Amino acid sequence: MEVPQMDSQLESIREQQKASWNRFSAGWKKWDELFMDFLRPMGDEIIRLLDPKGQDVVLDVAGGTGEPGLTIAARIPQGRVVLTDLAANMLEIAGENAQRRGLTNVETRVCDVCALPFADQSFDAVSCRFGFMFFPDMDLAAREMARVLKPGGRLATAVWNVAEKNFWVTAIMGAIHRNMALPAPAPGAPGMFRCAQPGWGEALLAQAGLKNVSVREVAGRLDCQTADVYWQAMTEVAAPVVAALGQADEATGEKIRDEVYRAIEQKFPDGNVRIDASALVVYGEK
Repeated sequence: MEVPQMDSQLESIREQQKASWNRFSAGWKKWDELFMDFLRPMGDEIIRLLDPKGQDVVLDVAGGTGEPGLTIAARIPQGRVVLTDLAANMLEIAGENAQRRGLTNVETRVCDVCALPFADQSFDAVSCRFGFMFFPDMDLAAREMARVLKPGGRLATAVWNVAEKNFWVTAIMGAIHRNMALPAPAPGAPGMFRCAQPGWGEALLAQAGLKNVSVREVAGRLDCQTADVYWQAMTEVAAPVVAALGQADEATGEKIRDEVYRAIEQKFPDGNVRIDASALVVYGEK
């Protein structure tokens, strides 16, 4: 089996991401319930499309703290789920979550999606919820996922839709960009809305050799209830937010915080902060 290669610039991005996700794992553990509730509709759509059953063996890529892989494992007690992620600290939390739910058919594996340590045609299905936007080489990632799928196997992935439909990101990142001169990301660099353009998912999976490709919009809702919870959660789990605020002086940080609170209060004058979100779920078959 030929080992795929990634160029040195992309490798450097990958190493930065690994360090970042490991560093923020404590925040993800703290806010796991809030964010898993938020992301559940996208995971449910992935599971509906993959339709795991019987003794299926399922790969969950960029599995983070465990979803949707753990829900899939609960659904196929005779089957098996392999949860992978670049960050060992995130998978440690996934392992704890599996144990707490009494799931014995789950294993975790720290690895890079662009060099999956599995033989060709190993899995009946592959899930990937909110990983693709951050993969340094998305084409290579898609080809690797397709490679480990059995003939007839199914792949489903969720990515974020356009910024205009995701106020939960833009409320805070907009305030940061208005107040700080951050360098513009390189074209095609990893980022939240990198996969939102029309036709992206169809082209990517088709190039990887998959067929019957479909794309569906799925709504979610970040139920923070208060502006305080929104601010705390985003500043403890969102790597770009924390990185930017870490470079801001105290006055700028305060100004950003005030603008975010004001934006939230304008949008939710009743004080009940439940922020709509939009994702795209892309599906294909081998």
